[in-house]
Amino acid sequence: MLAADPLVLGVPLKYVSLLVLTVQNSMLVLVMRYSRVTSDTPFYASTAVLMSELTKFTICLFITAKTSAAEHKRLSVRHICNDILGGDSWKILIPAGLYTIQNNLQYTAVTLLDAATFQVTYQLKILTTALCAVMMLGTRLSTQQWLSLVALTLGVILVQIPADRSNTAGSMLSATDQSQLLGLMSVFVACVLSGLAGVYFEKVLKGSRKSIWVRNAQLALFSIMPALFGVLIVDGPDIRQNGFFYGYTAWTWGAIACQAMGGLIVSVVVKYADNILKGFATSISIIVSCVASVWIFGFHISPLFLAGAALVIYATYIYGRSEHRRKSAAEVLPVTADDSEQHGQPVVAIGRQSQDDEGIPMVSIHGDAKDTELKLQ
Repeated sequence: MLAADPLVLGVPLKYVSLLVLTVQNSMLVLVMRYSRVTSDTPFYASTAVLMSELTKFTICLFITAKTSAAEHKRLSVRHICNDILGGDSWKILIPAGLYTIQNNLQYTAVTLLDAATFQVTYQLKILTTALCAVMMLGTRLSTQQWLSLVALTLGVILVQIPADRSNTAGSMLSATDQSQLLGLMSVFVACVLSGLAGVYFEKVLKGSRKSIWVRNAQLALFSIMPALFGVLIVDGPDIRQNGFFYGYTAWTWGAIACQAMGGLIVSVVVKYADNILKGFATSISIIVSCVASVWIFGFHISPLFLAGAALVIYATYIYGRSEHRRKSAAEVLPVTADDSEQHGQPVVAIGRQSQDDEGIPMVSIHGDAKDTELKLQ
């Protein structure tokens, strides 16, 4: 069973988690967007993704080493290498590669779309993750969840409708429209990859006994290789001419820090925040991003955008609440002879925040709180 929530300055940690998750979700898109539009010499997104993974791996390696030293009473490089590279670690290569592509696409999308549109549209990852879970894991969604997914899709469509359609009707797409379309395509592909990677990750991790920080270290380590490939192939010639850190500013480092710390913060936060709080945090972050976009980037909120964003916020909250109810009303599945002999206890199915064959709670950890699941040990 999960322990009772600890307190931080007398405040339950789950509410502190709500604040941290809201700030992280809001700051990520705003800082990424600001870092791309405020410099006359834009940095290479592939280098930012690589630096983010290197930062994440360094942090996770330090925590893993500290945990290993406490467990074995001494610091052993062999034990750390076995934890990170041993066993079924090779299976993490697939989600690591998908996440790396997704992170690069995020930079492309946030460059071409305003922060508010990106933030709202990116909630399609809830839809893609749900569909992947249904197809790959046989997850059963409630009627309310399906309806919330329909509402989510309709809300995203409303957000994409331009406020003034008279100038584009019956004419070829302008350069701005083409950039908008490319940005939307980047967001959609990123959402699909997020769903695939998250559900595949969940499937791989069921039955695994690796700690949350070891899994984070594996993801970061195996993400470095495809990220380095992107640096060499996509931006290699330009980097050789201008340098690796060409175009970097303080905001670039801020975007790298937000992307690196995001998954790590979420991996700790979601241990104490249920799906209702996570949905609430996402909804607040959408509002914050929209308001900040008006103030920082001069974004104009049209009635259609307002209606679409409201629909997305409502659908996100309802989906999280329905998932929370599914978890609370979990059923204990029949145990086979093999299950009882191997584990000695029943299998419990409680939706996305599930338990594995050993009854160890699984929670999201990488990039987005709703994307993947890991054990809390």
